[in-house]
Amino acid sequence: MIDEMIEEKVANIEYPVIDLIKNRWSPRAFSDTHVEGDKILSMLEAARWAPSSFNEQPWNFILFRKEDREEYEKMIGVLSPKNQLWAKNAPLIILSVAKTDFERNGKPNRHALHDVGAAVAHLTLQATSMGLFVHQMAGFDSNKAVKLFNIPEGFEPVSAIAVGYYGNIEDLHEDFKKSESVDRKRKSIPEFTFNNKWKIRTLID
Repeated sequence: MIDEMIEEKVANIEYPVIDLIKNRWSPRAFSDTHVEGDKILSMLEAARWAPSSFNEQPWNFILFRKEDREEYEKMIGVLSPKNQLWAKNAPLIILSVAKTDFERNGKPNRHALHDVGAAVAHLTLQATSMGLFVHQMAGFDSNKAVKLFNIPEGFEPVSAIAVGYYGNIEDLHEDFKKSESVDRKRKSIPEFTFNNKWKIRTLID
């Protein structure tokens, strides 16, 4: 079933890309199957090798595993009510956190959030290669996370990330069953790519 769903979701890809990109998508139906420790370490190793401005590597990750029930429930409570409805099934939630100043000189690092995103992209593709799925969430209470998880000044929570194996759509809340199976949609390349100047659109030969 999962192979059929992936096949449906790659139908709109227009140009050749690697399978990891084609097969990556963000489900809400997660199995509560345990994510093996070696796979978690491989995901973090992939994040570790992401590029960053001045090689600052401003990413930090706080892991919440379902077997650590008390802390896991605290993290679920930080999520928006809608996200709690489905994310509570994922066996692993990761909170990404950016260091917002440069280590090298203490000045603001305006690329920190970008670089954390790059690290999470690496993590996500590594997860995909191992049969895992990743769903990033902007819907969480950042201030609450800072207080609950002792995040110091100069660091900013960026996203909450559900990780796990694919589950059963029928276990989802009714609000999400339909959206789980819809096609992925993306802007066309000419909509976001310009030639030499802003809004000068062209197709690449």
